[in-house]
Amino acid sequence: MLLERDLIQSTGFRNVREGDRVTGFQLRVRMPSYRGMAASLIDGIAVRVGDLVDVGPEVPRWTFGDTTYSLGELWDSDGVRWPLEEAAIVTVPHEGGLPEGTHEVSIELRLRMSYIPEEHQPSTYRVTRHITLSPDGDGGPFQYGVSLYSYMTDYGTVLDLETALAHVADVGATGVEILGEGHVAGYPEPTTEWIDRWFALLDRYGLEPTNYGSWIDTRLHSSGPNARRLTAEEGAGMLQRDLRLAKRLGFRFVRPKIGVVSSDLVPDPIWTESVERSLDLAAELDVVICPEIHSPTPIKHPVVDDYIELIERTGTQHFGLLLDTGIFQDRPIPLRPGELPGRRPAFLDGIGVDPADIADIAKYVVFIQAKFHDIDEHLEDQQIPWEPVLRALKDAGYTGYLSSEYEGEREPWRSIEQVRRQHSLIRRIAAGL
Repeated sequence: MLLERDLIQSTGFRNVREGDRVTGFQLRVRMPSYRGMAASLIDGIAVRVGDLVDVGPEVPRWTFGDTTYSLGELWDSDGVRWPLEEAAIVTVPHEGGLPEGTHEVSIELRLRMSYIPEEHQPSTYRVTRHITLSPDGDGGPFQYGVSLYSYMTDYGTVLDLETALAHVADVGATGVEILGEGHVAGYPEPTTEWIDRWFALLDRYGLEPTNYGSWIDTRLHSSGPNARRLTAEEGAGMLQRDLRLAKRLGFRFVRPKIGVVSSDLVPDPIWTESVERSLDLAAELDVVICPEIHSPTPIKHPVVDDYIELIERTGTQHFGLLLDTGIFQDRPIPLRPGELPGRRPAFLDGIGVDPADIADIAKYVVFIQAKFHDIDEHLEDQQIPWEPVLRALKDAGYTGYLSSEYEGEREPWRSIEQVRRQHSLIRRIAAGL
């Protein structure tokens, strides 16, 4: 499994229990050297968490493989190693553990290097970062998942499939959402070996497939002297291809992103026939087709009315609405480097849909993408008003998935901590509704 660049890893920061008691907390630490080394060369790790915990280097215990050691036991050990590719698990005894939320964690890690003169030893690594404790306990009426889209630009560069799924599971999520053409190797015909590994990883991390993202590329043949419009039959073929693959991978929902013909995301007119041609297959596979309501399209809009009209007219149980919480954004996303005011799409300032509007469409909503852009170290979302959104969902009787969809700044590894913050934030709010 790939590791984060920071010595203190996000994944694995959690309270630990012995029976009914919380007896301390754990964090994972990456080897800071350019090589692995014998664990007997560790001279300890001091750990401070804000003004809550401050322990010396001899206090924490170390876990390598399946065995936990005191510092003294490591000094006397033979054959115990800290490999470069594996994080050590550091356990700090602390009765009652740490409170939920984001914490400033500091370590002072001491290692002995035999090839450096003793007067310059131990080699000491001092690191501080903010990390969020894995949520523990009640999350209210909802289920919790993560879209692997959250890790875009990290995925395939600093994250692989297993590492991404491990991060999803570590926040206490039970569901995972993917993009077919973004995360399925060999799409649209993955090998049997890849599919077997997919299910093995789901089993290892206790996850279930939730929503599968697909596309109806209506501009597929829109360039050149032979340019033409995509036909409804071709659109249905694209959708049906992904319905079948989604079913093979265990997904219940398929979100087709349909080509649009206007700035408020009115879908290409072929969408209706393409979907209707696919409803029998969706019923046969027991998969629900659910296009998204996505900014700048609000809830009260002809696009949504048309989706509902199709449901009512056909009586289908296999077409529903996916709600993207970005429509509730009520504060602007900060300008990025080089962006000038008034030079970017206005919806990036937020369209501020009233969460009360959820009540009008609630019975058609089958899935929620919990879109967000930035949550600070105080667990305050800078764009999305979560309390009224979650309250409106609860009041409407929604008990399905809230699937994290981070769409903020894309510095490497930032998405991991941002998803952790969102899960801590929305679980805390939901539990108090």
